[in-house]
Amino acid sequence: MKFSIKKKLAMMTLSTTAITGVGATLNAPVASAAASTDTVTITGPAAPQTISSLDPSQWAGQILVDQGTILEGLYGYNQKNQVVPKIAASYSVSKDGLTWTIMLRKNAKWSNGDPVTAHDFYYAWMRQLNPADSAAQLWLGIFNYVKNSYAYHSGAVPASAVGLKVVNDYEIQITTSTPHDILGELATAASMPLDEKAVNANPQLFSNGKGWVSDAPYTVQSFTPGGTLVLVKNTKYIGNPNEVNSGNAQQIDVVPATTVPVEDFMANKVDVAQVSSSSDLSYIKTHNLSSELHSAPDYSIEYLEWDNSAIASPYDNAKIREAIAEAIQRAPIVQSVLSGMAGVTTTFSTPGWPTQRLLKGLPENLTNAKKLLAQAGYPDGKGLPPIYLYAEVPASNPQEVPVAEAVSEELKQDLGIQSKIVQLNATDDSWVTYGGPKKGIQPGFNVGASATNWNEPATIDMGGTQGTIFVGNFGWTQKQTAQVLAWYNNPYDPASVKKYGNPANPQEGVKWSDWSRLIKEEKVDAAYITKWTKEQPAKWQAILQPPGTPTIQQNWNSMIQAWKTAKTPAAKHAAYVLAWEFIAPETVTASTGGINNSALDYQVYEDKYESATYKNWRMWYAYMTNSLSNAEAAPYAADILNQTTALGYTIPLYYNETYYVERKGVTGAQPNPWAWGNFYQMQYLSVK
Repeated sequence: MKFSIKKKLAMMTLSTTAITGVGATLNAPVASAAASTDTVTITGPAAPQTISSLDPSQWAGQILVDQGTILEGLYGYNQKNQVVPKIAASYSVSKDGLTWTIMLRKNAKWSNGDPVTAHDFYYAWMRQLNPADSAAQLWLGIFNYVKNSYAYHSGAVPASAVGLKVVNDYEIQITTSTPHDILGELATAASMPLDEKAVNANPQLFSNGKGWVSDAPYTVQSFTPGGTLVLVKNTKYIGNPNEVNSGNAQQIDVVPATTVPVEDFMANKVDVAQVSSSSDLSYIKTHNLSSELHSAPDYSIEYLEWDNSAIASPYDNAKIREAIAEAIQRAPIVQSVLSGMAGVTTTFSTPGWPTQRLLKGLPENLTNAKKLLAQAGYPDGKGLPPIYLYAEVPASNPQEVPVAEAVSEELKQDLGIQSKIVQLNATDDSWVTYGGPKKGIQPGFNVGASATNWNEPATIDMGGTQGTIFVGNFGWTQKQTAQVLAWYNNPYDPASVKKYGNPANPQEGVKWSDWSRLIKEEKVDAAYITKWTKEQPAKWQAILQPPGTPTIQQNWNSMIQAWKTAKTPAAKHAAYVLAWEFIAPETVTASTGGINNSALDYQVYEDKYESATYKNWRMWYAYMTNSLSNAEAAPYAADILNQTTALGYTIPLYYNETYYVERKGVTGAQPNPWAWGNFYQMQYLSVK
């Protein structure tokens, strides 16, 4: 590394500090006494993610308090972020790994004195699955894996077909569509129980908190949407005798975080606050606040992800991508741009992560990087076109552009590679990161952050395998990528519209003759997929067609039956749209991209044209997500990550760390290490 790069990076940091200006304004007196009351004031999420509702079925700020603090599930997190039993007493899993039978403790109480039973969980879960709830976000918890959950939510099957069953008051069964360890999902907010009487008694319960009934250590005293949430001890709470369930704080005031959290802390407005900028961290370290400064792991990785543009370029050569990966020196970026608020890594892992010892990565080796570049025919970068670096605009992510600038400077000085940095708004950045190929994207990398949402086998990859999930991201040829561009960039694939009819036309599918082309294609696709599946290894077949799940033909027959029993033209059109989407690719969401990878045409195309390497990635990913423990999943995650990293498709840069200040006398603050950040598990707060 040349000195000029370090100087350049230092100048970037100074520029960032000058913009924020926080360190220069921290002149309030430091609190000298420990917290003197039994109340702890802690920052929650800042606008626009403030707590505006307490509904656990929605992905928003309330999940920070819903799971574990004012609602307690079958499982929850301890202070080490481990999943532990809460309401659950024990569980068993069927031999095929599909049915989980969970026994509940019989002494758990709601704050109104009622017992917590299996019916409370069933009610809350079916409430979220209700087809009438169009805003339900089923991916939030166990519903991604519960048998027929999505089919019921779409109206395709009755409630009785859902893999949820109350055996008795203290026993509930969950049947999954594929084998999967669901304990981590059971700790998430969407898996919390609800007291049906309380919900029915106050239709505004989630928006005002009045009449809140809790089965957790704390209950709601008052709630102002977007403002303060006041929590008090639940005197009827009975916790798991084998766990530490709460601290001793009698009251917790959750206030929205501001842009100056450390200033608020020093002004005694809060007892616990996150350190949100490097300038704040520098100020704390130099103003006798070190004893109140703490750090905690953040399960996220900042990395470069190959954007796999549909435009051919020399960067399609793996040697050039490998050279880039080995040339990047991470320590100067972490120290100069981030002021040390991160840890250097060349793999998708943080210290102690289950895959850490299994991952190899590409080591920093500038000498070998130059050699690889020469072998590819571009010594010292001569002849290479500029590589594009996509980063989210500073207004929504202040970190990505400075990181892109640092990477650009290193590549220029050390390899002679020129870069072009393109700033994207949050929507486009999300699409480029998670949604497959996008029109107009040039060859290069996007600066992305992979973060885990919760603790279970599907998260062991730290998000680093997402490029193998979205077809066309990497592992495919330019021709293949170009083929699927239309799938991601149109609500419905134009070729499929021409072939089968237009689902956007409300008149389409009303007549039975409109179905003829779909019926013909379903027979062809089903025959191909059935034959292909039978040719796969036995373990792979079990994942592709889990025991007890409907076959392609059974699913198709149910859609035809839905059309036949429909009473109105609109209902017949809706049945037709469901069938169309069963056959052909369509964009899942306009904001983040993604396609319905269960579409038959998608499966046929992928299975016909994928490479052996890509097939292995898909199989390993399936094995990982269908594991019954993190330990079982880790080797599969490592296999994919080692290959994609070795090929220069993913280049890990650093893992994030959370710094926070905690008033003397206050303990138990727990920064959320998962994707949504802020503090969580607030029930552990204590005051000396």
